[in-house]
Amino acid sequence: MGCLHSKTNHLHLSPDHPSSLPDTHKPDPANGDQAELEAQAPVFKEYSLEELRKATNGFSSECIVSESGEKAPNVVYRGKLDNNRLVAVKRFSKQSWPDAQQFVVEAVGVGKLRHKRLVNLVGCCAEGDERLLVAEYMPNDTLSKHLFHWDKKPLPWEMRVRVAYYIAQALDHCNIENRKIYHDLNAYRVLFDEDGDPRLSTFGLMKNSRDGKSYSTNLAYTPPEFLRTGRVIPESVIYSYGTVLLDLLSGKHIPPSHALDLIREKNVLLLMDSSLEGQYVNDDATKLVELASKCLQSEARDRGDIKFLLTVVAPLQKQKEACARMDLTAVHDILLKTGYKDEEGAENELSFQEWTQQVQDMLNTKKFGDIAFRDKDFKNAIEYYSKLVAMMPGPSATVFARRAFSYLMNGQAELALRDAMQAQVCIPEWPTAFYLQALALSKLGMETDAQDMLNDGAAFEAKRHNTWRS
Repeated sequence: MGCLHSKTNHLHLSPDHPSSLPDTHKPDPANGDQAELEAQAPVFKEYSLEELRKATNGFSSECIVSESGEKAPNVVYRGKLDNNRLVAVKRFSKQSWPDAQQFVVEAVGVGKLRHKRLVNLVGCCAEGDERLLVAEYMPNDTLSKHLFHWDKKPLPWEMRVRVAYYIAQALDHCNIENRKIYHDLNAYRVLFDEDGDPRLSTFGLMKNSRDGKSYSTNLAYTPPEFLRTGRVIPESVIYSYGTVLLDLLSGKHIPPSHALDLIREKNVLLLMDSSLEGQYVNDDATKLVELASKCLQSEARDRGDIKFLLTVVAPLQKQKEACARMDLTAVHDILLKTGYKDEEGAENELSFQEWTQQVQDMLNTKKFGDIAFRDKDFKNAIEYYSKLVAMMPGPSATVFARRAFSYLMNGQAELALRDAMQAQVCIPEWPTAFYLQALALSKLGMETDAQDMLNDGAAFEAKRHNTWRS
């Protein structure tokens, strides 16, 4: 029993560890962190052409970060300023903006925006025929690359939901600041920062240039009203958000008309990315599919607005916030969804297939326990999992976690806390074990300890989510 003393006070991450900080520690203008945000994104300024030429090694092809390379109509370079700050420099094609003053005025307007969900614009240049924009540098590529051209791991469900939520927040902020038109919202416009969080490029907020196009993608993805009138309206942004939702759900660039046919025929499974199997609760996926369908309505008035997007997407941040809301139903869904896969790679990995003694009895006991847990028959779940614990050759974090939850639902918080602690001993950085301890501690009236446990779980979860790109 001595191992139970490992609870949490030995597992706090260093506050200096960047991946250990939950989102609430990041600068948020609404929470009075505007000064910190501006320290990260400097005040907008006009740069000389010589400064930007030096920053990009003479606009060297080796510094190009546009996914289309030199073939892109407006090339983006990685640059380093004299103060060693990395920036992205967008160089427009010749004569894109014939009126230098108009270009600067438009850039200054966009440059006033500051938000943690935006790739903030920090400068511009208009000398001779050159028109350049300077923005914060995002080192972890675009959503397009992570969805359509990934090398090691597909983008996980939780990150896809985070993209949908963060981009809706970015658009909401732009709306509040009276920047209601975003040109050509697509997976290339979403970039990942140094913490692995998605941000929306501010380049899309610039008004259309003389020879530019409001929509660079295939006409199949273009809002119907733009095809009819050539005009972009605020509802066009909602339509484009719907196409990004389709990208997130399918992992492919599916034409909206084809996706809507699948949705109408209730063939949603054909729409979903097969690599996401087992990562999401069906209700969550259904809500996003329905939201995409609403965004893609042919009549602009039927699409809803950005506030509506947020009301749908925000509650889907379930796994991270479930325990903060003490949402037991959500925690039950998480345990069902993850099954036993969180034990992969653990020291005490339990392989039910390799047991050599009493195999059938243990398999049956596990099966009956899992069925009872799924059906919310928590009294029988406790009974079967208790038998299983006595029969197993080694401990299972998942069995302890499921029994802990069952104890919680049965009003036995002290026993729940004990099992949640045992689950943590099996997998020391498992967020679910911390969340279960937080729930049990709260039931026992130990709110301060519960909050500490919740913070630890959130930190480990943030660390885990940010490993998808490594």
